[in-house]
Amino acid sequence: MIRTVESEPHASPPVLAAYSYCEAVTGRQARNFAYGIRLLPTSQRRAMSALYAFSRRVDDIGDGALAHDVKVARMEETRALLTRIREGEVDEDDIDPVAVALTHAAGAFPIPLGGLDELIDGVLMDVRGETYETWDDLKVYCRCVAGAIGRLSLGVFGTEPGARGVDRAPEYADTLGLALQLTNILRDVREDAVGGRTYLPADDLAKFGCSAGFSGPRPPEGSDFAGLVHFEVRRARALFAEGYRLLPMLDRRSGACVAAMAGIYRRLLDRIERDPEAVLRGRVSLPGREKAYVAVRGLSGLDARHVTRRAVRRRA
Repeated sequence: MIRTVESEPHASPPVLAAYSYCEAVTGRQARNFAYGIRLLPTSQRRAMSALYAFSRRVDDIGDGALAHDVKVARMEETRALLTRIREGEVDEDDIDPVAVALTHAAGAFPIPLGGLDELIDGVLMDVRGETYETWDDLKVYCRCVAGAIGRLSLGVFGTEPGARGVDRAPEYADTLGLALQLTNILRDVREDAVGGRTYLPADDLAKFGCSAGFSGPRPPEGSDFAGLVHFEVRRARALFAEGYRLLPMLDRRSGACVAAMAGIYRRLLDRIERDPEAVLRGRVSLPGREKAYVAVRGLSGLDARHVTRRAVRRRA
């Protein structure tokens, strides 16, 4: 059974300053994420910012220009810091604001911090330059770097008392993370290729004649790039459909936050589906007014009610 969130303990000035730092990092580095968590109560928003700031640190090590051995060493140092956070060994006056904020958040909410170990494992896959032959292979990576974030976030959100099927909430949160990550992979396919990374499964690339990769603004000659994108879009939509079953298990504001973030990515997926080659020309994004519409829809509970009605029809 997933525990509901607990009341936030008193936050001292050093802790509040640490949270402010994490919120600044979040606002600067993750606009879609920052937009979604604005819908949360203050204590949950702060905790989510602390989770993001720690995750951002891990990602920055993996994406940076450091030598391979230095990256691995930095990752292990970060893992050791996570152990100190988990064991409550970080004092409020520690010089690392992210560690201070995350330690406080872990005391306020039942956050499964092991998910951050999984994130480190996933980013180490990037450092090693791993590629993925099949979707099952790629799912392992996606669960580490995104599914784990979904489960960590669920620790902050909690679940509604008496919600049906709540034991499957971590599974749905994980699946929603996979949906978001696959959307990211589609959006960033050209950027990743320029950086020497390929995430889409090799057997999918071969099936659609795209094994040559995406180093230019046009698909490989003779390929069915649109077919590849539409295939992956269908896969992502199926993941979203399954992950959205989490929404009725959350309180209104947590559900609105999840619906807003997921809704933004679903709309990105719509844009990519309409114009597959757009991802080879530049980054696909949504204007602010469309993000605002998604947020209003989330607050209204439309997505949660839609999922609930669909589940009732299936049981009938």
